[in-house]
Amino acid sequence: MTNPEASIRVKVDPTNPGQFFACCGLLELADRLWPGAEGWFEEAEFRMDCAKGKLEILLQEICNAELTQLDTSDDTGSAIELGAPFRPLVLDWWHDELFGSRNKLNGKELKVWAGTMESVRIAKAMQLAMSDNTLHTSELFNAGLIARDPDDLKKKVEPYYFDSRRGPNAHSRDLGFSPNDLGLTTTAFPFVEFLCLIGLQRTRARPTDQPRIFDYFTWPIAITANLLLPAATGNLELSGQMGYRFENWYRTSQRKHKAFLPSVPHSLER
Repeated sequence: MTNPEASIRVKVDPTNPGQFFACCGLLELADRLWPGAEGWFEEAEFRMDCAKGKLEILLQEICNAELTQLDTSDDTGSAIELGAPFRPLVLDWWHDELFGSRNKLNGKELKVWAGTMESVRIAKAMQLAMSDNTLHTSELFNAGLIARDPDDLKKKVEPYYFDSRRGPNAHSRDLGFSPNDLGLTTTAFPFVEFLCLIGLQRTRARPTDQPRIFDYFTWPIAITANLLLPAATGNLELSGQMGYRFENWYRTSQRKHKAFLPSVPHSLER
């Protein structure tokens, strides 16, 4: 099968689970802007066929999208509605508690933020950080900067910790002290953080027999957004799929806050 000509190409490191699920989020939003958009992984890129759709247009619309906190009494865990100019999408995957076997895909087990971290505030801070048009290139996942609160630009906002480049540097075991425990702020990768939040609504990582260890799978053939879940969990059995395994790791001494760690390639065994 020959893939279509790609109208959008994004550089991706498939061993970074945050980047993988960000690609899923990118296809989700492309489909909500241009129905029928297709995406696939090829040569260290995530490619999409969106007819005449362009990356710059898609990213501008993402930065302009309305974000609404649906439960005003719950700043930390409220569901979020992403609205115009996209078809509305409610983000609430972290409330999904189905778990117990390899066939049950639990969203709550993939949640990384906790404590005083506010779901909507972080999303809006990442969205604001993405608004610099000079970052709207195929290297968007490598754009690192300090994110700020849209309501008070003097305040810095920590990301969710989906991007696995942050995880290994978050614990005292690695640095001799914990940036999280000391309240320090470091570089975020806003495109990865925001789009991963989107991608996990439709997609999941497949649980393994080990606690907090998950699998996901890239695919080499163009698919539409409605096939994201079976593709990402390795259930389409496509030739050329690659599997990856990662840990959703406790990054603070309190064992509440988590971070995605870099993944390692593995086989498609079930």
